[in-house]
Parts: sequence; C-alpha cells; structure tokens
Amino acid sequence: MVEELDYNKDNKIPLMALRGLVIFPNMIMPLLVGRDKSLDALEKAMVNDKEILLSTQKDEEVEDPTKDDIYDIGILAQIKQLMRLPDGTVKILVEGIKRVEIIDYHQEDPYFEVSYEEIDFDVDGNLNTELEALMRSVISNFEEYVKLSRNIPPEIMMTLVNIDDPGRLADIVSSHIKLKVRQQQEILSSIDYKERLRKLYSILNKEIDILRVKNKINVEVKKQVEKRQKEYYLKEQMKVIKKELGENDKRTAEIEEYKSKLEDAELPEKVEEKVNEEIEKLERMPANSNESVVVRNYLDCIFDLPWNKYSQEDELIIESVEGSLDENHYGLTDVKERILEYLAVRKLSDNLKSPILCLVGPPGVGKTSLGRSIADSIGREFVRLSLGGVRDEAEIRGHRRTYIGARPGRIINAMRDAGTMNPVFLLDEVDKINSDFRGDPASALLEVLDPEQNVDFRDHYLELPFDLSDVMFITTANTISTIPRPLLDRMELIKISGYIEEEKVEISKRHLLTKQLKEHGLDDKEFNLSDNALEKLIRRYTREAGVRNLERNLATICRKVAKEVVEGKERGTRIDTRNLEKYLGMPKYDYGKVEEENRVGVVTGLAWTQMGGDILNIEVSIVPGDGKLILTGKLGDVMKESARIALSYARTKSEEFNFAQEFYKKYDIHVHVPEGATPKDGPSAGITLATALISALSEREVSGEIAMTGEVTLRGRVLPVGGIKSKVLAAHRAGIKKVILCKKNKRDLEEVPSNIKKDLKFILVEDMDQVLDAAIAKGDLDED
Repeated sequence: MVEELDYNKDNKIPLMALRGLVIFPNMIMPLLVGRDKSLDALEKAMVNDKEILLSTQKDEEVEDPTKDDIYDIGILAQIKQLMRLPDGTVKILVEGIKRVEIIDYHQEDPYFEVSYEEIDFDVDGNLNTELEALMRSVISNFEEYVKLSRNIPPEIMMTLVNIDDPGRLADIVSSHIKLKVRQQQEILSSIDYKERLRKLYSILNKEIDILRVKNKINVEVKKQVEKRQKEYYLKEQMKVIKKELGENDKRTAEIEEYKSKLEDAELPEKVEEKVNEEIEKLERMPANSNESVVVRNYLDCIFDLPWNKYSQEDELIIESVEGSLDENHYGLTDVKERILEYLAVRKLSDNLKSPILCLVGPPGVGKTSLGRSIADSIGREFVRLSLGGVRDEAEIRGHRRTYIGARPGRIINAMRDAGTMNPVFLLDEVDKINSDFRGDPASALLEVLDPEQNVDFRDHYLELPFDLSDVMFITTANTISTIPRPLLDRMELIKISGYIEEEKVEISKRHLLTKQLKEHGLDDKEFNLSDNALEKLIRRYTREAGVRNLERNLATICRKVAKEVVEGKERGTRIDTRNLEKYLGMPKYDYGKVEEENRVGVVTGLAWTQMGGDILNIEVSIVPGDGKLILTGKLGDVMKESARIALSYARTKSEEFNFAQEFYKKYDIHVHVPEGATPKDGPSAGITLATALISALSEREVSGEIAMTGEVTLRGRVLPVGGIKSKVLAAHRAGIKKVILCKKNKRDLEEVPSNIKKDLKFILVEDMDQVLDAAIAKGDLDED
C-alpha cells in the first residue's frame, strides 16, 4: 500500500491527458510522451515533487484536447523514472497513487493546470457479508478468466487472495483484463466499492463467455486437422470467413479462368508444367495473402507473352521493300543493301538465324528511325528499348520472385508489348550502358544477342526458357569504343557516316520540310524556301553529321512564318539568302574558306568528331627559352604523344632544312590547336604537327591550299587513319584544293562521292619526306 499523503483540494497540479489508456491506483505503467502540451506538463511536474495528474481523453483521435475532451475522474501519479529519447519524445515510468476528481481548470496553455479532490477513502476493517461475497465472486471469475485467456501469469492470483481492500482488488483486476477504454473509465469513475465490484463482476462474466466460445471454436477446428495442423487450421478459418463474405464463387471463377487460358495458350511443355504448378499453388492459398498476389502477377505475365504467335509475313518482294526503304530514308546505301541481302536469303531458307545488326554513327543520321522503317517494310512489329544509362543487370534479366516488387526484365516486357515472337527489336544507345555494384547489363545482353544462346533465354522472373531466335535485333551506337569487346563480337557492324551537304539538301526537301509544314499547318503556297537559303542554313546554322539540328531550324522558320500568316502580314513567304537571318538570326557557325596564302608554322589538319569531319589549323610558335614543349588546346594523351614524336622527328631534319641543331635547348616550342574548349585526341594529326614544327623552325611557308591527315612514326613513316570520308567532306566544304593522305587510305576514298573527288586533288604518301615536299616545296608527288 502506497503511503497516504495529505492532499488539499485547492492544490494546483499539472495535468497530462492520456490517449487510449486508463491508469489505476497502485499500477506502474511506462508512458511515451510526445505532445508539446504534455511535455510542458511533465516538465512542471518534475519541479513539483514529480507529481502529476493523469486523466484519459474521451476521443483518442483528438490531437489537441480541451477540458471538455477530458474525463473528470483521473489518477494522481508519481513519476518514478524519466528518459529522453533521440527522436524528441520522453519515456516515463509512473505509479498511480489515488483517484481524484478534477474540480477546476486554472489554465489550458501552455499546459493544463487543475485543482483536484480525492475520491478514495479507506474501508472499515470489518467487511460486511455482501461486500465479502462480491470480492470472492470477482476473485473466482478472474481465476476462471486467467485459465481461459492463458495470457496472464497465474501468480497474480496469490496477490489477490491476500488483499482485504475491495477498492484495490477491483483496481488490480481491472488493470489485468482486456477492456475498452470506456469500460476501464467506468470502473475508475465508480466511487462506491460495491458498484465497482458489481460492474467488474458483470464484465468478467461476459468476457468468460466470449473466451469459452472462442476456445470451443478452436477445439472444433482442431478436431478436423489431421496433417499439417497449423496450415490446415488457418485454411479452415479462411474458408469460414470467405463463406460468410460470399467470396467462394469469385475464387472458383478465377481458378477456372486461369485453367481455361492454359488450355487455349498452346504453351511449350516445360512452360505448361510450370503454369499448372502455379495454378495449383494459387488454389491452395488464401485469396488475400501476399503470396497469392505474387502468383497471380506471375501467371498474368506468362499468359501475356506471345508464345507461338508470329507476324504473318506476306510473300516478300525485294523490289517493294527496297522502294519502301528508299522512300523513307535517303542515302544509307550499305544499310539498305545488308537488309535486302538478309531478306533475300530468308526467302530462300527458313533456317537462317536472325542477324544482330549494329548501326554505328553520329547522332541524328537516322539510326533509330531506320529500325522502324525496316519493321514496316517487312511487315513485323517494332519495339524500341533505350539502354542509355542502364546500370542494373536486373533491368535486362529481371528480378527473382523472392524479392518484394519483383518484375520481368526489359527484354521480356518489350516482347509482351510486341505481341509476337519475331518483332524487329531496336536496342538504342547500346554504347551508353554502365556497370556498377548491381552487375553488368552488357554481360546480360550477351545471352540476348548471341544466336547460339538466345533460343533459351532465361529471365530471372520467369525462370523459364524463352525463344528469342526469331527476333531481328538492331542495335545503335554513336561509337564502338565503349562497347565491351565480347558484346561487340556478337554484332555485325554497319557504319553510318555523316551526310554530305547535297544529301542534307535532298533529305530536307523530301522529308524534313514536308513534315514540318504539315505539323505547323502550312502549305507550299504559304512557304517557299530557296535552294541557296537551304544550303546556307545547312552550312552556317548547323554543324552536325546528321540532320537533327537542321530539322529544328526548319521548325523555327515554320513557326515564324505561321505567326506572320496568322497576323495577316504576309502571304506566300519566300525565304532566300537575303532574308534568312530575319528568321534564324545571325549565323552560328562559320566553316569559312581556308586561307589560301602560304603561312609559316600554320598547317591545316583534318579531324573527325561525332558530329562529322572538321578542319584544324595547327599553329606552332618558336620563342626564346630553355627547350620546353608547350601544348595547348585541350589535347588528349594520344595527341600529346603525337606532338612529342613530331618534335623528335623534326630534330632529325635540322641539317636538311637549315635550322639550329640545338634549338630544343635555346627555344621554347608552343603548339596550339584552336577551339581550345573542345577536347581533341587521336594520332591522325601526327604529320600535321611535324609539318608545322619544321615550317616554324625553318621559317618556310606551308601551302595554304593543302590539308592533311595521318599518323607519323619516329622514322618518318606515315600510317593510315580513320574517318577519311568525313575528313574529305570537311576539306571540300572548307575550300581545300589538295589533301595529303597515307597511301594505304586510298581504299577509303571509294566511300567518297565521285562529285566530291572531282573537286579535290589527293596526294598519297608513305613517309614524311613526301609530305614535306608537297606541303613546303613546290612540287607534288604521286598525285592520284
């Protein structure tokens, strides 16, 4: 028994409102305190002898209760322990002391402060017969309740037998049985001991009846269990619940629907066996269990896939397909030829495995749209999968079903979207796949793109073989340097170089301009773009290998013309070179004309970028110093090495060109490649650097009408380089008259259009002596 204290009804004490909880006298209970008002009351209580009044609020959903929301009867409690938690809440341990009645509220903010009056009084030492009978009845019922519930330790009965105080007996019993807050508050608010015990006795009788019925149901269910007791027990309970809710018919219909789909699907044998197992598993599961949802999703995925469904290709007419490709795409001869070859062989033999084509080229040359045109021309479905930035292997192979939120990989999802087993499948941006701790997606693609393996491609989610051998895979990439070698080995490369100006003009007339006029609601009468203006637009407003920016500029012109038409300013707008700037502003690029005068230490080189070919005017300056080689222009490691090789070669020519033999000790050599913000790399500027160095050191002029490209060795040998077509086109565009190339690059000139080759003179060389003779001396060697 807690020592009785001398309380005054006029005492002011902080009040803390409880939610969903009632505390009885002599009851020790931990509490979590989080509300600001409760924390303030707690702080005040810790100052005043750790005493606080606890009363339950009527509606536990109320976040900020007022005095009308709080019961008048509560408990005066003492705080035994206090602990502050990291999340800002406070955990306390309180012990109930006495029932009290709230008489008055002195304040509500920042915390409740009230006056109270005690309502608990001591009982006479002599209990009357009725009260003693009530106490024994309550103890007897509670003992029965303990036996039935099995959640209360039996030792509590030893404590109750020795209690003579009826009020304390009622409080202890009330604190150990599961009651609603309203019922607990009724017992707490009962001042008369007899009334309190009668209420408790009635509640115990009701709870005992409920427990007996519950135990009887449990016993009846357990009698039906023969094997797998726990699983069967849960299943029977679920059956009873479903029967009451009327869900049995729905479940039966669902299972029958899956079985019907299985009969109609004509699945492969292994797949059919797996689906049968999953349907039987679903039939045994509770309808609302998480596992049943996983099985349903799996079955839906299986039935959505196009097992044994193929696009019925009509009798292929090669001339018709060729005409369709030519209509949709101008140029791209190599790609079209390869597609026609595949279709011709396919027409003769059904055993041909589908090729894996990799279209490599700069942005905007039509790689992606070419895939769609191929699908349309041969009557197949087309699906596109962008691989740019994919880092997770599960994106390709899918997740295993053991994981929460598992789903198939992108390959299976794309096949589901295609609806057939033989679509044209475009894997876009295959060179931009990345790998990290989640795996290597490129390695997962090996099985997809290998004709020897993809007949049994296995997605981690399906866990079944899926035949991809009839899929025509087309991949696209801007460069092959970032594609893993094993993956590259499985693909047939078709390189698409940039378009020349004549091709861009034709593409604009045939496709781009027509498309933009239609999208902007214009017709030929309202819009007329001259050929000269179109050529100026291509040359001065775009710098690209493809036609993407060209299309954007055409769209800009169409928007401005549409605005003029709506405003009624002009009808039949004609755009030529004189008014092009009105619609597009000042030119953004200036390919310009190469400087035709001869220069010392300045040589025109040819470079290749992802945007196509370009010219580079490499400059060399000789200044007094101590022999430093200064390289500027944001050069890569390979280009820096080419500069050092060129310098070493230049030292061997000091006598021939009559410059100081120890120049590398007396002078600093500064090599600069303009457009310093643009990264440059590669060995193809080797002969250009060597020529510029020798020109600057010997103070001899280099012909301004010559451009060159090629790698140089320490012995002065000239080696072949790549990107010849793009470089030659750039030289022609810049007004170059002669181009110096490695003799082994002669075969690459076959790709250059004949009309371009007619305007240029090619000097094919094998060593630097021939380069220097052609560039610095007056004669030309081996002109072809």
